[in-house]
Amino acid sequence: MELAFPAQEFEARLTRVQAEMREHQLDALLVTSPPNFRYFSGFDSQFWESPTRPWFFLIPAEGLCTAIVPEIGAPLLKGSWIGDTLSWPAPCPADDGVTLLAGALERLPKRFGRIGMEFGRESAVRMPLNDLFLLKERLTGFELVDGSPCIWTIRAVKSAAEVAYIHQSCTVVCDAFDKLPGYARCGLSEREIGQRLTADIILGGAHSVPFMAAASGWGGYEQIISRPSGRTLNDGDILIIDVGATVNGYFCDFDRNFGFGQVPDAALRANEALWDATDAAIKLAVPGTTTTDLWRCMSGVLEKAGAQGYNVGRLGHGLGLQLTEPPSHMPGDNTVLQEGMVITIEPGMEYAPGKMLVHEENIHITASGPQILTRRAPRELIVIGR
Repeated sequence: MELAFPAQEFEARLTRVQAEMREHQLDALLVTSPPNFRYFSGFDSQFWESPTRPWFFLIPAEGLCTAIVPEIGAPLLKGSWIGDTLSWPAPCPADDGVTLLAGALERLPKRFGRIGMEFGRESAVRMPLNDLFLLKERLTGFELVDGSPCIWTIRAVKSAAEVAYIHQSCTVVCDAFDKLPGYARCGLSEREIGQRLTADIILGGAHSVPFMAAASGWGGYEQIISRPSGRTLNDGDILIIDVGATVNGYFCDFDRNFGFGQVPDAALRANEALWDATDAAIKLAVPGTTTTDLWRCMSGVLEKAGAQGYNVGRLGHGLGLQLTEPPSHMPGDNTVLQEGMVITIEPGMEYAPGKMLVHEENIHITASGPQILTRRAPRELIVIGR
């Protein structure tokens, strides 16, 4: 199995999560979701697109881990840094690894009688619920509890190697965005522009582009999550493209706005207000600041600029092996920024009914101040064909 990091990186993650497990009184963590399985094991495959077979990664309170996987995956995991690999012939709907998994769990020392699973926020269990219920019935002396706080605590703080991959993905997409004004023009569709942008991102060195959203309209847009559509760009339009590309699984997540022809003055002013809000939040993003502080900072700038609302619910989030990770920059989140976190700064505003604009940059929290991983958008909107 080819690893994106040296084995020492995964061993360090194991040490950190086991310390968290002791704090939360867990005898083990049972991981099933692709991002967490990859984070702890190093295993990466597009085979995750097949939902037929469950995969289990067992992290004990002490010692090395055990991968409990379908036979098709065993050769990749055996002989790696992990420890033990158990497998069963799958798919086997009558017993898809449940007996094997229950046996491995029952052999664990029972200090606390608690096994953590991905039950919490922004988490999911990737196994049939009926199998989860059956597993619960077969366990004696263990209860299944939420272990996601342990996972998110250590995933929130990135290593230098993780940050380097995120930075690389940001650079590749920035390079591709820089080329866009050279080919985009009125009369082309969002889809045509998005296809060219995707090609440039892949040719530039990204490993995948799992996420690309685009929207356009005269002077702005009303949503920011749809795929690039067949809508053609016209005079006065603003096009947003939001990209999540990966290098070795690590995402960038940022957008760029482009105007076409004669863009309304109100939209140009809103664009500058968003740049100012982004700038203020970046300067504030240092260890000790909270996510609520960031939200207040951005919303204050936007309110002064006449913002009429925003329907997304937050103004940025964490970033890493997933396009979006905790925390959320919103009232009440109150997560304290720590050195090593990577976050997005994502202010948005509706400056007129049905007319929204959004900016987004990616930054790394360091002791010496924020490191901007993207190349910042200019304060003045890039306008094509003016």
